[in-house]
Amino acid sequence: MSKVVVFDLDGTLLDSAPDIHAAVNRVIGRRGLAPYSLDEVKAMIGDGVKVLTERFLAGRGRAYDQACHDELVADEDIRSARLTAPFEGIAEVLSALEAEGWRLAVCTNKPEGPARELLASLGLGGRFAAIGGGDSFPVRKPHPDHLRATLAAAGGVPETAVMVGDHRNDVMAASGAGVPCIFVAWGYGPVAMADGAPVAARPADLPGLVATLRP
Repeated sequence: MSKVVVFDLDGTLLDSAPDIHAAVNRVIGRRGLAPYSLDEVKAMIGDGVKVLTERFLAGRGRAYDQACHDELVADEDIRSARLTAPFEGIAEVLSALEAEGWRLAVCTNKPEGPARELLASLGLGGRFAAIGGGDSFPVRKPHPDHLRATLAAAGGVPETAVMVGDHRNDVMAASGAGVPCIFVAWGYGPVAMADGAPVAARPADLPGLVATLRP
């Protein structure tokens, strides 16, 4: 089986919060609600679109509304890269890992369709052996089967894999699947979410940490 590094998407590979922020404010703006700041929206990211919708509506005193969820999923900005870009150094890290024989995959709670469209628009789609979205399988992170299924789709197994993410969901999914996790400090989740996992201060730290965890 191939050795695989599995990445979270938003806040790990991509700084997508500006586009998500703009999309959220458009959805609530249509309903006459006050906009959120970028930092407020960053704190809501990580548990998928349904939970994000619950959070931004609850923050404005509103109950969950499926129409808001559907508008957010359909919003062009969460599918394209108008304001989204890979974090600085990520492209070089992907190349370094590939050169060392690692296969790459993405395990994200973002729906698979928007995730694929976003990566394709950035020229990154072809670099990943599998993209496991929040709607790709019956479960999603923090359930370990989301990670296991993504690994299987990439031709990997937990025994030769590493997870990289910026949220407790990544750490919990990895722990449940028996996969070591690297927590990234540049993402949207506070470092306290690492819960003992090694922390990468910058993307350039990742190849060395991966090699340490899976020599």
